[in-house]
Amino acid sequence: MIRHRILAVDDDPKMRSLMRRGLAAAGYEVDLAADGEEALAVARAQPPDLVVLDVMLPGYDGLTVCQRLRAANRDLPIILLTAKD
Repeated sequence: MIRHRILAVDDDPKMRSLMRRGLAAAGYEVDLAADGEEALAVARAQPPDLVVLDVMLPGYDGLTVCQRLRAANRDLPIILLTAKD
């Protein structure tokens, strides 16, 4: 059976851990990144089927990462997350 790969990008370690556990339990391969540069590098090395992307990231923000991922693959599904305290 094919396991779809999801790239989860968030600078909060607890959120990355939560996404990894939940998505892995649902049967997905999960790659993690803590910032925009790492997300782009991971996506190049292991192209994802879906990206879950925090908007507020150190370095490249989520919108910049989204634009760069779209430039490489305009059909890549991307879910943007954001939260404010």
